[in-house]
This record gives sequence, C-alpha cells and structure tokens, in this order.
Amino acid sequence: MYDHRRLGRELGLFGSDPLIGSGLPYWLPDGATVRHTLEEYVRDAERRAGYQHVYSPVLGKRELYELSGHWSHYNEDMFPPMDLGGEQVVLRPSLCPHHAVIYRSRAHSYRELPLRMAELGGMYRAELSGVLGGLSRVRAIQLNDAHIFCTLDQVADEAQAALGMIRRAYEALGIRPSRYRLSLPGPGGKYIAAPEMWERSTALLTEVLDRSGLPYEEGEGEAAFYGPKIDVQVADSSGRESTLSTVQIDFHQPERFDLHYIGPDGARHRPVMVHRSIIGSVERAVAHLIEEHGGAFPAWLAPTQLVILPISDSEVAAAEAVVERCARLGLRARLAGPERGSLGARIREDRRVPYQAVIGAKEAADGHVALRLRDGRRLDPRPAGAALRRIGALVDAHRTELWECGEVDIW
Repeated sequence: MYDHRRLGRELGLFGSDPLIGSGLPYWLPDGATVRHTLEEYVRDAERRAGYQHVYSPVLGKRELYELSGHWSHYNEDMFPPMDLGGEQVVLRPSLCPHHAVIYRSRAHSYRELPLRMAELGGMYRAELSGVLGGLSRVRAIQLNDAHIFCTLDQVADEAQAALGMIRRAYEALGIRPSRYRLSLPGPGGKYIAAPEMWERSTALLTEVLDRSGLPYEEGEGEAAFYGPKIDVQVADSSGRESTLSTVQIDFHQPERFDLHYIGPDGARHRPVMVHRSIIGSVERAVAHLIEEHGGAFPAWLAPTQLVILPISDSEVAAAEAVVERCARLGLRARLAGPERGSLGARIREDRRVPYQAVIGAKEAADGHVALRLRDGRRLDPRPAGAALRRIGALVDAHRTELWECGEVDIW
C-alpha cells in the first residue's frame, strides 16, 4: 500500500508550502517530467483521433457562467467573482463554456461534424480545506478536457470511440478501472429541469455501454448538473474510489449558447455536445499512478528511464558517452558514478528506474552495456547502440513490459 503524498515527497515529484496555499501543490523537476510526458501522450492520442487543440483563458465573465448554468447550479464550488473595470470575472470551474463560445465563433456545416475540440487547460474549484490532500484533491486543476460537437446520429459512435481511447490509455499507463458507473441525477435542485433531455441522454449512454460490452452500475445523484455521464472509477490502495475519466452527453449547453450547424437541407440544426476526458485531471491521474506503481512508473513515463553505472572511475568516460547517446535518442538517462558508493548500493538506490546499464572494463572496451531490468532480469552484454534502440522502441510504443521475451536482437 502506497500513499502518493509520502511517496511523492520522497521521490521529489511535488511539494507544497503554506505560503503558496492549501490545495496548490508545485511540481519538482522529476514530477514535471512525468506530467509533461503524460500530457504529450494525451495530446498525441487526441491528434491521431482527429481532435483539434485550442487554448482558452482561465477567467471568464460571470455572465458566461450564468448562461452555461454553472452559476445557478455550481456556484458553491466556484471562487468568488473579482471586480475588474466595472465587470465581474470568475476563475473558471470548467472548460465547456469556453469551448461552446469558440464553436459559435463561426458558422459550421454538417460536413464538418463531428468537430472534436480538445484542451489541456487550467480550472479552479473552491474545495474546502478539510478535503484537500496531495494531488488527489486540489484547488488548481489541469484538466484533460474535450468536447465533440456532432449530430444526434453521431453521438453514440463518438461516445463509444471516447471509451476506446480511455481503455487504450489505461493499458499504456498500466492501470485498470475498478468499475464503470452510469451516473444519473438524484433528488434535489442541483440539476437542470429538462426531463426529456435527461431521458434522451441516459438512453444514449446506456446504448454506448451495452454496445461496448462493459459491465456497469448506476449511480443516483452522481450526474453533472446538465446531464448524465459515464464515470470510469479507479480505486486507491485503501479501496477508496474516485472518478478518473468521464464521457458525458449534453443537450443543455448547445441550447443555452444557441449553437447550430447548417444541415444538408440548408436549415439550422442544433448539435449535441459530448464531453470527454481521457485521464481527467493531470493531478489526480499522477496521484493514482504513483500509488498504483509505487513510484516505479512504466518506462515511457518514468522521470529517469535509464541509469548508467560505471563500475569504477576507469569506465566513467564510456558511461558519459552512453548518456550522450541516450540524449540524442530522446531517452532520459543519467550517470550514477562510483563516487555515490558501491555498485550494489547504487543499484538499490535506483531500483525504481526501469533500466540499469552496467559498464565494466570489458563492456567499456567492447562498446557494450550489461542491462539489468527493474523486474530483476539481467541480460547478457550487448552493443550499447542495439540496447538503446530496443529500449527506445518500447518507450515510443508506450509499452508496459520492459523487454520482449524471445525477441531477436538487432545488432
């Protein structure tokens, strides 16, 4: 059982300071590397899936959130408005109102749909101090968010494709969902009063889950204020669940923002808005990854992917040359020289690094490295170039295994 707060500090991934404030962690270099790598994986997956990336400001006028419905249904979780030049501006609690405005900034034809818009953007939640903790509950959030504007006939396929992206990301990250939840409205006034919209959205999401063959449970009172959603739940080492990824169907905001497209009949039609997040907030995703892997991240995500271990001072020059080759190949490597202790002590100290390359006198003379894998396997000495190319190929493919058994070496 791992606590990401303790382990994150021990590994130098992130920290906090009362002077900055509660729920506002900062990222140290190794943590920033994990975060950047995760963000780039998501952006690349989205580009391949036909998403267009945008940037939008973290502030918006109060009127924006009144129009979207956030102010009337969600203001208790928002920071207070700030008076600015006779206007009130608010730190955004969500990215969807901005994306709706971006969509309506120009006319759209049915031929453009589905239009997939994505952003890794900041948003802010006025969480109470008592629930804040590490990276899992914070006040400043970097959200992997996307909104698909599509026709009614396209909704189910787009939502199902989003679930597929989520499953592929979990495979690459080496994590698994604890369950899928169809989150539905509950009693109370926090939901928009539009029974027909709720029925249509719920029927579509149920169809998507059934078509995907995924077992799921219904969760009353867990829906967004504007519509039901599929929540992908994950569990920490204590069995506590949280939502990491979501797929939502929204008829509400397209109507509030008067979004439309021109159909094949030349008339204006209302698009449907599918909200989708592959990894949710970067903070919560990294917190879960730390606990799931005990800080021993998949090789493609690890802050240091390869540590070079010269046995003695005589092999330091050869080890430095290997570090330089790694940099040229885009691998994150560093040198752990004999000044840091015995070879055994250095191996133990870097036990979470996916690959260790030991260089003795013979390896230095032959241009070879003797690889040790994090899972305890030791490989015969081989040319450094071949070893690095193999590691690079596994990293580029976002594989979770460290080496492919039975694979023929390319020398």
